[in-house]
Amino acid sequence: MSQDSVSRREMLRFSGSVVSTAAAASMLSWSDALFGSAPAAAMPAAAALPEDSRLGALKDLNGYFPFSPSATPEDWAVRKEYVRRQIQLAAGLWPMPPRPAISATVHGRVERDGYTIDRVFFESAPGFLVTGSLYRPAGAKGKLPTIMCPHGHWAAGRFHDHGENQLKQELASGGEQFERGGRHPLQARCVQLARMGCQVFIYDMMGYADGGSASEALAHRFTTQRPHMSDPNHWGLFSAQAELRLLNILGLQTWNSIRALDWLTSRDDCDQQRIGITGASGGGSQTFLLTAIDDRITAAFPAVMVSTAMQGGCTCENASYLRVNTGNIEFAAMAAPRPLFMSGANDWTVEIEKKGLPELKQHYTMLGVPDRVHAKHFQFPHNYNWPSRMMMYRFFNKFLNLGFREEDIIEKDFSPLTREEATVFNQKYPAPKHSEDEELAFLRAWDTTSNSQIAALTPVDTASLREFRRIIGGALEIMIGRGLPAKDAIEYEQLSEEDRGTYTEYTARLRFPKHGEEVPTVFLNPKTWNQQVVLWLDGQGKSGLFSEDGKPISQIADLLNAGFAVGSIDPLYIGEYTEDGKPVKEYRIVNNTREFAGFTLGYNHPLFSQRTHDILSLISFAKNHPLQPSALHVAGVNGAGPLAAAACAMIPGTIASLAVDTQGYRFATITGIRDVNLLPGAVKYGDVPALLALCAPARLAVAGESAESIPVTLAAYKAAGTAVSHVNSASELAKWIAGNS
Repeated sequence: MSQDSVSRREMLRFSGSVVSTAAAASMLSWSDALFGSAPAAAMPAAAALPEDSRLGALKDLNGYFPFSPSATPEDWAVRKEYVRRQIQLAAGLWPMPPRPAISATVHGRVERDGYTIDRVFFESAPGFLVTGSLYRPAGAKGKLPTIMCPHGHWAAGRFHDHGENQLKQELASGGEQFERGGRHPLQARCVQLARMGCQVFIYDMMGYADGGSASEALAHRFTTQRPHMSDPNHWGLFSAQAELRLLNILGLQTWNSIRALDWLTSRDDCDQQRIGITGASGGGSQTFLLTAIDDRITAAFPAVMVSTAMQGGCTCENASYLRVNTGNIEFAAMAAPRPLFMSGANDWTVEIEKKGLPELKQHYTMLGVPDRVHAKHFQFPHNYNWPSRMMMYRFFNKFLNLGFREEDIIEKDFSPLTREEATVFNQKYPAPKHSEDEELAFLRAWDTTSNSQIAALTPVDTASLREFRRIIGGALEIMIGRGLPAKDAIEYEQLSEEDRGTYTEYTARLRFPKHGEEVPTVFLNPKTWNQQVVLWLDGQGKSGLFSEDGKPISQIADLLNAGFAVGSIDPLYIGEYTEDGKPVKEYRIVNNTREFAGFTLGYNHPLFSQRTHDILSLISFAKNHPLQPSALHVAGVNGAGPLAAAACAMIPGTIASLAVDTQGYRFATITGIRDVNLLPGAVKYGDVPALLALCAPARLAVAGESAESIPVTLAAYKAAGTAVSHVNSASELAKWIAGNS
């Protein structure tokens, strides 16, 4: 191979070697430099971008989402708790908001052949409505099996009418049987289930039919950001401020489902041991999401939604964090060991019997109930038609013990409700307005309640600190999405070694093969080492360690003179991760024309989280180095303070001290949904002060803050039996580390 045909990257590979920390142990002596592992000859710095999987294509809702069943029930219990928390957090429901008793308005009963229908509405939260129709068997007495019906994206929702042309196609294909009832498939399932002895609540998705407190256009067809609704003091749904509080349509609809279930189970006629749920399309999404997080559901039938393919294309089916490292098959698996049947169609669910069902069968078999899961594909377009409804009726008959012989379950025609008979609103009960003022008022009320919940977690003693960590730390665990990499997980490739007189400078790449990540790194090792390491993080990357003449800045020089080894990195899209060496101004987004963060951040970690991953890789490498440093210290300056705090908050007890200059930064100042620091949920869970609080009891020095600006931090440290040091500027952080080590 000629020299001209060898790329610079390949030349570096020939001159350097990849050495895992385990293998390096046999190569190093105590006289070696802390991070040295290659020959002393200098090697050129890499010019190519890192070979990092995160520089490749982003994942989106049209990706591939397989499910890998756990090996044992014990393993699944751990995984299930995590996924449940992930769903709750993405939906803005971690911790669960207050759930006072519901006062529902039930009125306008309509009587039909063998069943009745009541109109229902109630507030699921102050100013936020649930609307729907309650079907009951005529003359019913005692406790009834109860079935919830979230309806999905059929035009007009509960009021849906296929129309004459669509009906003709359905009748010709065998999708429907009746001239009248066939035009109203959403009503059809409610009618048949009521005739089978169930009470059935079909409730509106936001904006559909009576639709509650938001318009269909806003809730389901939002496309473009509204600058006038994105100010920190004046913000609406889909804005950065809403993301920072995890307020989204998926969460609000899921909350309505929870509150609908609260209302149903509060009724004297509800048999709480026999509660089912079924919906198709977007209603299928609500079906498996509610089942995943609420054990009161005893049997679930999500139709035409569970798939390894497309995960849900609507804004109401996506939310930041929701499907990072998971997907709809695993969400469906959360039903286990409760019965779960699914229907598929000639849409994204076409392969459910081959992709998804086998793994779910394995999952249910592992849990000892192999016969409680099933799926069937029907040769029809996207639907919830007569053949799939028949499958559903038989499912509930079996698992809710309705007592019918299978051959006696026959769907009969019915007289559909007119729109006037179905709507819950009239002159006595006028419909709410769908305006920006109402949107703002509701969101502010929700945010106020959430703020009170989080404020009540402020630690005052050991027990409350433990609860603070369970809730706030449990949220951060999902938001960052990764803890400290295991010993030997990080590999080290040295690229250069330079003797700088009193210290040796090494450039390297840290690799995390499991995730395909490669982080540009620099280490400075004093000739006389005190056995301690400072990981110095700068918002400009590792170049922040040096002045324009290439020498260490004064703080780094002070640390080296005191005997500390110093390490730093370029986190993702900083320094060597960019063509020009300058940090990017916005994070990348998926190819979707709608300006909703959830379409990107529902499938990919936020850039802030990914940069935190890089810091955790650095900490793991240093902690597990064969020379076993006696103490690790982390510093974050020049915009990296929140990143340093987030990394240390993820690994309590790992570092000896944290020194950060926050520069007074708060996530709450973000106004753009593509801001590089957008960390959905950050404001909800206490912003930067809460990150610092989670670092207790590691020694902490903070610049850029006062005692008044970080009360929760001070409270957590007091509860942990330690104190926080305040320094005047970032220039004092290195001296603080040296003086407190």
